[in-house]
Formats: sequence, C-alpha cells, structure tokens
Amino acid sequence: MTNRLRLAALVALMLSACAPSNPQPPVAPPTQPPATPATDATAPQAPPGYEGKAWADVLAEARGQTVDFYMWGGSDVINRWVTGPVADLVKSEYDVTLNLVPVSDAPEFINKVLNEKQAGRSDGSVDLMWVNGENFRTLREGELAYGPWAQFLPNAVYVNQDDPSVANDFGYPVDGYESPYGKAQFVMIYDSARTPEPPRTMAALLEWIAANPGRFAYAAPPDFTGSAFVRHVCYHVAGGYERLLGAFDAAVFDQHVEPCFGALQALEPSLWRGGQTYPESRAQMQDLFANGEIDFDMAYNPAEASSLIAQGRYPATTRTYVFDEGTIANTHYVAISFNATDRAGAMVVANALLSPELQLSKADPEGWGDLTVLDPALLPADWAARFKDLPRGPATLSDAELASRRLPELQAAWLSAIEAGWIEQVLER
Repeated sequence: MTNRLRLAALVALMLSACAPSNPQPPVAPPTQPPATPATDATAPQAPPGYEGKAWADVLAEARGQTVDFYMWGGSDVINRWVTGPVADLVKSEYDVTLNLVPVSDAPEFINKVLNEKQAGRSDGSVDLMWVNGENFRTLREGELAYGPWAQFLPNAVYVNQDDPSVANDFGYPVDGYESPYGKAQFVMIYDSARTPEPPRTMAALLEWIAANPGRFAYAAPPDFTGSAFVRHVCYHVAGGYERLLGAFDAAVFDQHVEPCFGALQALEPSLWRGGQTYPESRAQMQDLFANGEIDFDMAYNPAEASSLIAQGRYPATTRTYVFDEGTIANTHYVAISFNATDRAGAMVVANALLSPELQLSKADPEGWGDLTVLDPALLPADWAARFKDLPRGPATLSDAELASRRLPELQAAWLSAIEAGWIEQVLER
C-alpha cells in the first residue's frame, strides 16, 4: 500500500450528495394537520445553550432570523424545492427567512467553517449545511459541528432512530449532531428499447462492457455517483462487502481492494472513448445517456429516471434496476456549524425538513423524488396514507424491491483510500 493511500485512509475526503430531478408541483393541503408530538418526562435533552428551555423558546428566538443554508447547488430542481416549498413554509409558519447558498462541493463550506474557527470567529457565516459521509466525519473530528441537537426536534419522533442507516453516517455515529433529510439508493438506468435484458449482476455487467466497447462510462471519482460505482466493483472483486466492513485495515485493503483497481484498469479499453477520458460529473453522464452515446446511466436517486422521463430528457422506455447482490444505500443529513449565527432558525428549518408536509413534497416522483426518512409506522394515519398513495414513475422500483437489496456504505477511511487508489492506479496510470 503506497504512502499516498495510507495518507488518504487517515484523512477523509469530502463528498457532496446529489440527486437531480424535475420541478416540484404544489402539494394539496392535508386533511388534518400533522399531529404535534406529545411532551412528557422522557422529553429529549435540550441542546447546548438551551438547557431548561422548550421548543417554544427555540421558535421564539428563531423569529426574524435569516438562515444561510449551504448545500450542493448542482440541481436546479433541488434548488427550486428549497427556495420554494421549504422557504415558503418556514417563512409563513415561523417568520424565518431561508437563504440558499449553493456551492459546487462540500469542501467549500467546510473550509469556510474551518477558517472561521481558526480565526476565532463566533458569528459564523454558515448556519445550516447539507452533509453526509466524509463531510460529516470531517466536521465532527474538527469540532466544526454544533450539537447534539437533532434529538430535540419535535418532528424527530417520525424517524426510526434505531435504523442503523439513520443512526450511523457512513459508519460514523450521528449522536444528534445532524438531522436526517432524505435517503438514497444506487440504481442502474437503461433504455429497455436498446437493452431489453440488462446484466443483473456486477459480474455480468463487466462481461457486457467488454463485449460492447465504447457503450459504457462512469463519472470520475470523487463524483459521488462515479465513486459509488467504483465501490460496487470493489465489493464484487472482494467477494462481498462484508470483507470491508469495520475500521480501515491496510492489510485487508491490500488483499481485497488492490485487485479492484486491476479490474478497473482492464475495463478501460472497453469504456466510452476507450477510457482515455472520464465524464466529469453526473450532469455529463445524463447528457451522454440522453444522446445515446452510452447505454447505461446510474443514480443515487431511485426516482430520478422517472423524473427525467417526465421532463422529456430520457426516452419513455427508460427503466432502472438494482443488482441481484444489492446496491449501496445511505442517508443524507443537515448539520449546524459550531458558530452558527442563527442557530435557532437552523433548528427550525431542520425540523421543517422532517415535517410530513415537506417530506411528502420531496418524495413526490413528479418532483424531486427523494426517498423519505420518515417511518410510515410512526406517522399519523392520514399522512401514512398519503405517502402510500404517492404515484410511482414508470422507471421507479418499488420500495420493497429497493429495501430487499440495500447494501451498507463503508466507513469514511475506506472511501478515501479507494478514491485515492482509483486516481493513482486507474486515472493517472
């Protein structure tokens, strides 16, 4: 294992989540408002600085505040959902102004918070952040995140806190320092008119790529989706993800991940443009598939293909599938910076993001189509029914099929080492 990879295993690279889709239509008002969670002697502990206070005190403090929400801004659809339904709700209900600050990647705002900490600045410019995975680990280990606070949100009662994919972010305990926002699962996208029988396993896909040169591509890591594809190949070459679970182990990496880079090297001549160049982003992958230059696309949002069909960007015959052995799934979150100026407002926005109203709006396949983090068993009956009745797009798999084939994410150090190894042994070879 090279020194470069050892260093990468110790320093978490920062990723951003993405899930482009299409505009969100307005949601009809519910037949009754969401149930207000009851308070009792088992109420969760108040966050730092709010000892002895209730949620009503947070609401009172938040009034008139402007929350600067830093997030990946590469999707106009997601941006419109945040500046539309989310901003409208928190303004009308709580007199909180939501200011979206789009960035190209999470390191931009993480470095901003880090610089403010080093400068001793207490009135931070970043309030709320859309994070997960290595981003979150970097925030926690650098003491850049405020908390714990997520347990104090009233709408947190609608989330199954015992779900390992919620309680742990890429294997790192959440411990109340971030609040879940949505779920994701990797799917393969294909045109059933061009490829009526897609390869259903990674082994079969690798064979298909070799037999169909120039018709397959994946975005270069650290692109979030391209990095996930590489991890799927590594899971396959290692003989299963189980070998890679737990804390990073250099010996296990050498034995089970190093061969993965050899497999990816061997794949290069059969890739789009002979592997001489890789798509730089998710957006470029979409264009290549839409233009018929490649036969497969891939996404972390299972409803994305249906949304792109609705937009007229993808053929009506586009469909999705997950590998028989499963695909990687994870949860994404929002966190609050350690020096957030409008901390109360940030908590109010995070609580609103967990409301049944906004989660339903986000989950609607005619809009973003992001998987909800709410547990139907914990919702009021009318809201559970509304989620159940959501229409599914023609390319969207059932919740049952997705749930039956979920694979775990690795801890951050593994991801860092795999991405560094890909750059060193595949891209720069």
